[in-house]
Amino acid sequence: MSYAMTENGAGSGRGTAAEAGSVEGSGAVIRPHAEDAFANELSALAAADDRPRPARWRLSPWAVATYLLGGTLADGTVITPKYVGPRRIVEVAVTTLATDRALLLLGVPGTAKTWVSEHLAAAVSGDSTLLVQGTAGTPEEAIRYGWNYAQLLAHGPSRDALVPSPVMRAMAEGMTARVEELTRIPADVQDTLITVLSEKTLPIPELGQEVQAVRGFNLIATANDRDRGVNELSSALRRRFNTVVLPLPATPEDEVDIVTRRVEQIGRSLDLPAAPDGMDEIRRVVTVFRELRDGLTADGRTKLKSPSGTLSTAEAISVVTNGLALATHFGDGVLRPADVAAGILGAVVRDPSADRVIWQEYLESVVRERDGWKDFYRACREVSA
Repeated sequence: MSYAMTENGAGSGRGTAAEAGSVEGSGAVIRPHAEDAFANELSALAAADDRPRPARWRLSPWAVATYLLGGTLADGTVITPKYVGPRRIVEVAVTTLATDRALLLLGVPGTAKTWVSEHLAAAVSGDSTLLVQGTAGTPEEAIRYGWNYAQLLAHGPSRDALVPSPVMRAMAEGMTARVEELTRIPADVQDTLITVLSEKTLPIPELGQEVQAVRGFNLIATANDRDRGVNELSSALRRRFNTVVLPLPATPEDEVDIVTRRVEQIGRSLDLPAAPDGMDEIRRVVTVFRELRDGLTADGRTKLKSPSGTLSTAEAISVVTNGLALATHFGDGVLRPADVAAGILGAVVRDPSADRVIWQEYLESVVRERDGWKDFYRACREVSA
């Protein structure tokens, strides 16, 4: 059962996509950082939090877990859930950050690893922006440090010429750093983290100095092992992490709840009207994705071929959001089958040859025969033609 409601964290002035009602002073920002978007909730939790806090944490572990999972405080303040999933997963993740072990959030694409990572950093450190985005081209400097070459050429190596990475800053300030898509980073660059995580120090040989991590420092990394082209973690690096696996939502109800909440949040940020009559289409999108993902219809009677895409909850959110935009700008504002059909086709058919055959078989053998799905079937046939 799992999945975070969006992406990114809380704290001292950064932030993530949030409940629109929680956003303060976000102005024209499309996606405020979590700490900005949920500033009211974080402040309320801090005021009510009388439990022990680890060094430099903004909240206690209990309050961090409450921030992610939701709840109602003694003064009546409602904390919206940022993650829908097993409570124990969040508790283990938060507890890991309270120790000296780094946290690795592992899962298939679309299981809200980035979202959980951001919100954890926001709640723990008040700043979710100490971020290294992993790609095949991420250099070692992104994790260690770089140089201001004008200063370097003019005055030689010095502290003034050094440009700290987000990881170095987090070590010096006792904050939480984030590394996204760790397995996309080349293996030799990944291993730059070994000394940081084991010795809690970052040498600067050019200056004969080092940066030692102060209390409060930790690191959250995310990775998925389903994409092609990933770089496996070395055993030495993997041992430095406590790995928490984020699963896909366990039940259709969980997934519908996640999609509904997130679409409402995104819709408010884009000035799209609420779609109170769109629940049927949301349930349909979730049903289609789950059945094709699982290779089995919801009633367990018909086996299906699964397409090449992941059909994650994140993709379902995108399909419904795009459908709501279509309904708003080119329809009557009511989310209908025709508004989501094209998005579903684009999500399912990633391999034009193999996936199109799978989709056509699903349409004819399942969708066409399902009661109450005739309009949806016709809309999908029209865009698939």
